[in-house]
Amino acid sequence: LDTDGNVHRIGMMRLAKAIDEIVPLRDPRVKSNPAYATVLILSRVVTRLGALEEVNPVIIENLYACDLDYLIKFYRQINELE
Repeated sequence: LDTDGNVHRIGMMRLAKAIDEIVPLRDPRVKSNPAYATVLILSRVVTRLGALEEVNPVIIENLYACDLDYLIKFYRQINELE
């Protein structure tokens, strides 16, 4: 659900590269809250979400908890981390 009230149900996520998990560890927000790494990683690997022009950390931060959980599980599945 974006700021205009539009629901975005279709998206695309690419496979993660090592750098996608390394770069967030350097971010000061992650140093003060390690859970924030998930937000940064997903903002790097989710390449499309509905009609949104870009997916950035603010978009990921504002997802409903169940949607965030779905993306985390999907990330783990496609990257064979389960």
